[in-house]
Amino acid sequence: MALNGSLHKAPLGGKKTGPNPTDRGKGGVKRSLLTEARGIPVGLVLEGANRHDMKLTESTLRSLPPAAEAARDAQRAAGSEQGLCLDAGYDNAQVRDVVAELGYTAHIRPRGEEVQAKQAGQKARRWVVERTHSWLNCFRHLLIRRAKKPENYLAMLHFACARITWYNCLFG
Repeated sequence: MALNGSLHKAPLGGKKTGPNPTDRGKGGVKRSLLTEARGIPVGLVLEGANRHDMKLTESTLRSLPPAAEAARDAQRAAGSEQGLCLDAGYDNAQVRDVVAELGYTAHIRPRGEEVQAKQAGQKARRWVVERTHSWLNCFRHLLIRRAKKPENYLAMLHFACARITWYNCLFG
């Protein structure tokens, strides 16, 4: 599993938007995405762009569908824990506690260590979530949030995630 957040413009505002720190304080939205090993999205949370990634960790991990939760709990009962790849933005004691409480083993590399540990031709362990964010950005309706209601934007995100899952199962 891999978890990461992504910032996007939201010029019309609405609920679950906030000042984007990377876009001169203009309105923005952050989507926090949890993917499995092949890049299939399994958890998704929306918040304002001014929320830090570490504050979205628990809600994103709890956004799993019931079938995925059952599989995780069965794996936990068997004695093995699920790995969770995170970037350096999640390197915090609070995040580690939440991740351990929910039955995951956190794999967080400190800043700069990932570049040193990477061998030639090898991709970062959390590249699948970055790729899935890129796939979601291919849907023009999602790149810039124009829906005022967060429910409408979230519905379109879930539709895009379903399409990515379907395509990945057919051709992946």
